[in-house]
Amino acid sequence: MGFWQGLRVLVTGGAGFLGWYVVEGLRARGCTDIIVPRSADCDLVQAEAVKRLFREVRPHVVIHLAARVGGIEANRQNPGRFFYENLMMGMQVMEEARLAGVRKFVAIGTICAYPKFTPIPFKEEDLWNGYPEETNAPYGLAKKMLLVQAQAYRQQYGFPAITLFPVNLYGPRDNFDLETSHVIPAMIRKFVEARRAGRSEVTLWGTGKPTREFLFVRDAAEGVLLAAERYDGREPVNLGAGFEISIADLAGLIAKLTRYAGRVVWDASRPDGQPRRCLDVTRAEKEFGFRASTLFEEGLRETIAWYESSLS
Repeated sequence: MGFWQGLRVLVTGGAGFLGWYVVEGLRARGCTDIIVPRSADCDLVQAEAVKRLFREVRPHVVIHLAARVGGIEANRQNPGRFFYENLMMGMQVMEEARLAGVRKFVAIGTICAYPKFTPIPFKEEDLWNGYPEETNAPYGLAKKMLLVQAQAYRQQYGFPAITLFPVNLYGPRDNFDLETSHVIPAMIRKFVEARRAGRSEVTLWGTGKPTREFLFVRDAAEGVLLAAERYDGREPVNLGAGFEISIADLAGLIAKLTRYAGRVVWDASRPDGQPRRCLDVTRAEKEFGFRASTLFEEGLRETIAWYESSLS
């Protein structure tokens, strides 16, 4: 608790999915000076906007969560935009933080930065052993530059930046827009809508064969804050729950929890994305004591309940 006393904390992306929980976690820890810039007022892609933000805020700690994100289709439709905007945001925010003498910088990477065929479980040292899965590569590589920048700045300037690589997140307040959402909120919405409309089948993308790992968003926020408090190393750290589930099994579980009794049809003409995802999470526990605490089915129930309540 004492770590945050008297600190002014800038949380870019603090109004977003993960950011909302990070800000709530900061408040619960007694942090009273939290700055959350809104994109309508401060476009972090623009250098002058970032410079102005740091002049006005003068933060002690920066947690950089802001990102241009989306599911497989959003990445396929916007590879240039996702690469450019994520690269520019990260590069400029970290540079201004360095110039401002920030005491701690927490950079958030992405599981999409890992090579397409990374051995299971993904270990942090595997990050550079191949090219990312094609549909996510521009986004993943732009976010991986945060690690390069953080390590270079630590080496040359002694800049206290750390880099975290969270796995796929889910939970209440997620993005349920079918055009831009990730797999869990998309499935929840499709099954709930199909149940309410009495439809006999739901079509899902791909073959159902790939595997994914998921981290409940509240757990992810706790991992980010623990790392900010306790970790000061140059090496990247995975944030995950340490399990994998096939997309087909995930669909079956969400169908059960949403009380949808119809048929699932797989559209194999749509991309599967990366074949498997599952993180080695031992470094996070060793370095700053983080271990995910929310059981997967419990987290799904809470997410579904939140979504259904948002419809009423």
